[in-house]
Amino acid sequence: MALTTSGFAGTMLIMVALFQILQGIAAVAANTVYLTGVEYVYQLDVTTWGWVHIVVGAIALATGIGVLASRTWAYMVGIVLAVVASITNFAFLPYYPIWSIVVLAFNVAVIWALCTLLAEPERT
Repeated sequence: MALTTSGFAGTMLIMVALFQILQGIAAVAANTVYLTGVEYVYQLDVTTWGWVHIVVGAIALATGIGVLASRTWAYMVGIVLAVVASITNFAFLPYYPIWSIVVLAFNVAVIWALCTLLAEPERT
C-alpha cells in the first residue's frame, strides 16, 4: 500500500508542480492571458504572480521527485508545499478561476496522500 500511495503522491505533486510552472510561465511571458481588471485584496502584478507560481512549482517538482524516492523529509515538505500552492491558487482565483480550482483540488489530493503515508506504521 505504501508504495502505491507514494507513487500516487509523488506523481500528483510533480503534476501540480508542472501546472504551477506552466501557469507562471504564461503569466510572465504574456500578461494578457489573464484577466487583470479585477480589484481585490490580494492584488499583485500578474508578472509577480507568475514568478510566485514558478518558484513554488520548481520547489514542488524537486520535492515530488523526493516523494517518488520515498524520502520522509519529502513527505513533510510536500504537505507544506501543497498548502502553499493552495494558498497561492486561492489568491489567484480572480485571474483564472476554473484553473485555480482544479489545481486546488489536485493539491488536496496531494495533501491527503502524503498524510496517509506519514500515518502508516513503519514496516520492518
